[in-house]
Parts: sequence; structure tokens; C-alpha cells
Amino acid sequence: MRLDKLLSHAGYGSRKDVKKIIVSGSITVNDKVIKKVGHNVDPETDTIQYMNEPVLYQEYYYVMLNKPDGIISATEDREYETVIDWVELDFGHAQLFPVGRLDIDTTGFLLLTNNGQLAHQLLSPKKKVKKRYEALIEGVVTEEDIQKFEKGLDLGDFITQSANLEILEVHAEISQTLIHVEITEGKFHQVKRMFEAVGKEVIQLHRISMGPLKLDPELALGDYRELTEAEMDLLVPYGLE
Repeated sequence: MRLDKLLSHAGYGSRKDVKKIIVSGSITVNDKVIKKVGHNVDPETDTIQYMNEPVLYQEYYYVMLNKPDGIISATEDREYETVIDWVELDFGHAQLFPVGRLDIDTTGFLLLTNNGQLAHQLLSPKKKVKKRYEALIEGVVTEEDIQKFEKGLDLGDFITQSANLEILEVHAEISQTLIHVEITEGKFHQVKRMFEAVGKEVIQLHRISMGPLKLDPELALGDYRELTEAEMDLLVPYGLE
């Protein structure tokens, strides 16, 4: 790996910034001052220091975000703030992207990473990774709705796979229902369209888990953190080494 690329990924600034650091003679590799920007290094075997302090390089990042309302699941956008903008202060150097997407008004669990292979595995239809949501529904959800979700709903452009719908609370006096729903797909507006297909409307939608990962209940809306070692172990079946 080029030295300037490693330093940039390690959070020492842009390529332009780290070039200045290198040519200033502030970087040593195996105790030897290196001023060549394109010098090749191996972060696993070489000892790299900046101003006599070790450079800590991390190749892959895995960040859990409790996505708030009003930001979009994209890497960049001209109109709206993105989830990447949201974590820019701490992870601007990591070239993260969201694994899947949540609608702009949907909140909850979102995984951000720079590991493309892992993201591919989690999003692959063959893996049938479960996504679980809590939602407030306009209308009284019934046992008949549960059966329809389990059977699969014809949404016009496709028929949904079997989904698990669970009624948590029914507020008949105001015609609203709190539910959990678990799907294995991630089509555009899918949960909202599924409830529209049974004559109801999603008022609030909040994702609480994706695959083996559950939203940390201590993570407030808008907060984020890197995955713990235990959480990363749960991703081993999806190719995480």
C-alpha cells in the first residue's frame, strides 16, 4: 500500500495533507525517515510512526447508526444531508457507505461500512437476511392481515416473500396499531406498500435489527458507534474474517 494512501485512510488528512506530512520528514518506516509519497508499506509488518508516535491503521470499519428522520441513506446528495455526512466528523477518512437503505422518514438501525464484500453478502437475496421493524399503523391490524403477510402480497410489480407480522398493541379508539414486522427483502418503500395493500398506512417506521445485529437500546436517535467485537463475531457467517 502507498504510504500516502495509508496515512489518509488512518485519518491524517487528505492526500494533499499527508503529502506535506511525508515530505516534511515526519514519517518513519521501520525507524527510517521516508519522504517519498508513493513509498510502499505493509501495515501488518512495517512499523510506521508520525512524530515518533505509532500510526494506527484500520482497513475496515463497521459503524452502527440509529438513523434519525430527515437524512437519506446515500453517500452523497445535492439536496439532503446523508448518513455519511452525519458521521463525517469521526469517520470522514474511512470511505463508508450504508449497507442497504432506509427511507428519509424511516429511523433506526443502519450499518455503515467500507467492506464491500460483507455488504454484498448481507444484501444478497440468496442470504434472505431478515430486517425487523417496529411500526405505528393507521388502522386496526387484524389476524387476517397477519395471514396475508405470511402468504405474500401482490404489490403489482412483485409478490412479496413471506413476512412475519406481530401485533403489539391495538388502540381501537383512535384506530391505530403498534406492530413488529420482519421481512427478508428490501424493495423500495416495501413495508409501507405492504400495509397499503391491506388498506392501512404506516405512520412511523423504525428498524430494530438487520440479520444478527440488533439496534443497541442505549444508542439514542442520531447516535452511532463502531460495532463491538461480539457484534463483529456475529458477522462471520457473512464473510467477516
